[in-house]
Amino acid sequence: MEVAETSVSLKLAPLSMGSELPLYEQIVEAVRREVASGRLQPGSAMPSFRVLATQLAVSLITVKRAYEDLEREGIIVCRQGLGSFVAARADDRSRSERRSAALQALRTAVQVGRQAGLDDRELMELLNRELRSASAEPSRRRQAGQGR
Repeated sequence: MEVAETSVSLKLAPLSMGSELPLYEQIVEAVRREVASGRLQPGSAMPSFRVLATQLAVSLITVKRAYEDLEREGIIVCRQGLGSFVAARADDRSRSERRSAALQALRTAVQVGRQAGLDDRELMELLNRELRSASAEPSRRRQAGQGR
C-alpha cells in the first residue's frame, strides 16, 4: 500500500451526547461522509487515537472502537507502528453504502406513496419536483453568500 506523505487534519462536526447514535458511531459516520465527499483522500494519514480523542473530547476507547469499525468496513487500514490511513478503495465502499441507503429510502417512499393511494405518475411528479428543488438548493446558497 502506498502511503501519502501528508497527515490529515480531520475536521468533524461536534459529537452530540444527546444523539441516539453512540459516540463511536458518530465518528464512523463522520469519517464516511468525509471520504464520500472526497475531503479525505485514499492514502491520507488519519489522526492517532490519542489526537482524535483529544480533539473530540472522548475516550481513547471510543476512537479505537470507531477505527476498528472503519477498518472492518474497509474504509481505513491500520498499520502497527505506522498509524491509520484511508484505504485505497474507501471512497468506492462509502459511496456504495450511501447508494444502498438511498435506494432503501426510495423503496420506502414508494411504499408510503402507494399506501397513500398515489399512482406511478404522481410519484414521479413528486420525485421530479424534489430533484429540481434539491438541484436549485446549492445555487440558492451561493446566491445568498454573494449578497453579503
